[in-house]
Amino acid sequence: MMDLHTHSSFSDGAHSPEEMVQEAIAKGLHQYGISDHSHADWDEVCMPAENIPAYHQELRRLKEAYAGQIEIKCGLERDYYSDDFSEYDYVIGSVHAMRMPDGYYLCVDWMPERMERDCETYFGGDWYALTEAFFQLEADVVRQTKCDIIGHFDLVSKFNEQRRWFDPAHPRYRAAWQGAAETLLRTGKTFEVNTGAISRGYRTDAYPAKEIRTYLKERGAKLILSSDAHQKENICFQFDRFAAEI
Repeated sequence: MMDLHTHSSFSDGAHSPEEMVQEAIAKGLHQYGISDHSHADWDEVCMPAENIPAYHQELRRLKEAYAGQIEIKCGLERDYYSDDFSEYDYVIGSVHAMRMPDGYYLCVDWMPERMERDCETYFGGDWYALTEAFFQLEADVVRQTKCDIIGHFDLVSKFNEQRRWFDPAHPRYRAAWQGAAETLLRTGKTFEVNTGAISRGYRTDAYPAKEIRTYLKERGAKLILSSDAHQKENICFQFDRFAAEI
């Protein structure tokens, strides 16, 4: 078993890389990766640029210290607007925000009240226009981030599980995500099934939504489980629930 999407205290995680590794060993993983948030000037929770060398150094130390117990990978969750293109064992490509024409970054996974304000300001309250803009970026995430794994494909739905803002069955929303999915399927890259929003109480289902997972599987997509754990207790969160599906 493996878990490659996790975060440590190098970005917005609660525990040190070594504490995360020790928990991964305790849970019986054979392969484990830390993928802290890449540096980006606009991002308040990312890895500071000056800490990137120390991050690489610490992961190298842990690889050696725990050799024979677990295979450790030094990963990165690279945002669409990241400026960190140094070398990693693997990269998760994610869209956490959209850059507006005036330079403002509209974050889709932070505060729902702020998203409501931003949707009104930049999209005239049209949630389908906002989701269309998001999936236009998502369709380009592999080219932009040079990623190996596509992170939380439908992150824009984080606060919408109860149809707070839009109907996932609406033709405009379906057309938006299906268009992005078809583009990304052609890259052959792996999509993650991400349980992080469940562990943090924002959703009851993983990213991407069940309908999207089915669509991807029917078209031959490669899927892996990811916990997006920001604390050690959530490594492999509810993997048993989704393992049979993927």
